[in-house]
This record gives sequence, C-alpha cells and structure tokens, in this order.
Amino acid sequence: MSDRRLSTGSHRRSRRARRAPAPPGRRTRRARRSGPSATLKVLLLLVCVGAVGWGGLTVLSDPSDSRDAASSRPNRPDADTGASPEVASSEKAKTKPSPEAERPADSAEEREDRPARSSYRERGPGTYTWARGNGARAGHSGRLVRYGVKLEDGTGLDVDDVAAEIDGILRHERGWTRKGVASFQRVDAPPYDMLVHIVSPKTTDKLCGAWGLDTGGQVNCANAPDLIVNVRRWVELSEQYRGRPHDYHALIINHEVGHVLGYGHRTCAGPGKPAPAMMQQIKGLRGCTANPWVYDADGELIGGPKVP
Repeated sequence: MSDRRLSTGSHRRSRRARRAPAPPGRRTRRARRSGPSATLKVLLLLVCVGAVGWGGLTVLSDPSDSRDAASSRPNRPDADTGASPEVASSEKAKTKPSPEAERPADSAEEREDRPARSSYRERGPGTYTWARGNGARAGHSGRLVRYGVKLEDGTGLDVDDVAAEIDGILRHERGWTRKGVASFQRVDAPPYDMLVHIVSPKTTDKLCGAWGLDTGGQVNCANAPDLIVNVRRWVELSEQYRGRPHDYHALIINHEVGHVLGYGHRTCAGPGKPAPAMMQQIKGLRGCTANPWVYDADGELIGGPKVP
C-alpha cells in the first residue's frame, strides 16, 4: 500500500509539475520567437498561392490579349538593324532592285531592232553648226555638186559624224555617181550647190512649209539647193528599216539628192523587186523590198513607174 501511495503521489506530483505554468519571462520569450515565425510562414504560403493563381490566369488568358498588348507597345529598335521596323522596311525598299534591273538583258538582235533613243528637241533654236573642212571629190564625171552640211543645235548629233556618213553615202558605188550622173564635193562655207540641213521637226515644218509642203513634223523635203532632213527620221528611222540605220540614212540622202538633181517620185515595179530610191518607201513598199540605193549590184538603175 505504501508503495502504491508513494507511486500515486509521485504520479500526481508529476502531473502537477507538468501543468505548472512556466515562469513569465520564459513564456514571453517563446511567444516572441514563435510569433514572427508563424507570420512569415503565413506570408510565404500566401505568396505561393498567389503565384499559382497568376500562373493559372496566364495559361487561361486569350492569346489575342498578348497580340493586342504587343501592338499597343511603341516600336523598338530591331536587334539586327538598330532601326525601327518602319525604317528597316524603308531601307529594304530603297535597296530593292528596280523592275528594270530585274529584267534579263536584251539580246543583240532585240537591241538592233529597237528604235534609237532620241535626245533631240522638238523645236530647235534655229541656230546651226557647219561641218568643218572640205572633202575630196566623189565621182569623176557628171555635174559637180558642191555641198555643205549644217546641223541645227539641239539635235543631239555630232555634225562632223553626220557629214562623214553623208560623204560615204554619196561615194557609194550604188549611189548617184555610178553612171556619171553627178559628182560631189563637201565644202564648209558658201558658195555651194546643195546644202544639207539636219533640223528639228518643227524647223522642218517651217522650212518645208515655206515652199508649200506639209511635212507634219514627220518627213523630209527638198527644194534645190536645200535638202531638209528631219532629225526625227534620222534618229528614229522608219518601220521598213528597223535595225538598219545606215541603210535608212542612205535612202534619205539618195532620195532627197535625187530631187535636187531633178528626179521625181517612182513607185514599185512589181512584187518582190527592190523599191526605187525615189519611191516614198515610208508610205509603204507596195510589194517591193526595202532598198536604199539608186543602182543594183550590177549597175542597173532601180526604177519603177512614175508617180503623177
């Protein structure tokens, strides 16, 4: 019994000892230690919950919202160019090859068939430059025709180049010297027997109009001693002579020189035959083939019916 009481008393005292309140100072220190720790835990828990919540909202948001937000942001420099998208696009547009540069180069045949680019004035100033120097006589019989060449300013041509080409045409074995009809010699000042004017379309109309001829800014004319070459025809040629500038120049000179020498118009002698130099070929060949020369290779005159 004594053992049970002792044990019981000891047990009761032990219980009371456990229930005994801690000294005030110890409880206060424990509260101070545990209070902030609990608060910190609560705050950390709230932060974690908030992060999960925002993550869920981001996943569930409409993709169009991000596009709208991006479009509402101001332009930023591009990482590659250091320029805004509009400037970068503008720079690309500047460096893009023009449609012209992108086209493949024309073949030699296409370039030859294309009409020459003109740089002449439609209305020249009425001032002229004469070709320099006197040439050797072309032909040794027939009437000697001393001629000059003058070029209206603003035609874009070189007067000495033009004069040299005309000299070669008049010397050609199929030209007017072939049968001793005439011989030619270029001079660079009066007196002369024929004067070749290479002039603008409007000046052509003015000079030819003074003789009652209507050239319409398109064709040439002659009235001895003047031979008027419209620079439009010299540069742009005619449909019948595309890609053959020297041949067409020969036709112009041979045709108008023929008028100065007193020859009138002729027409086609028959289908497939060469057109006479005195035919107005620019108006159509009427079945003939284009031909700029007075004589054929055998020295026969290329003629045709007279035009009334």
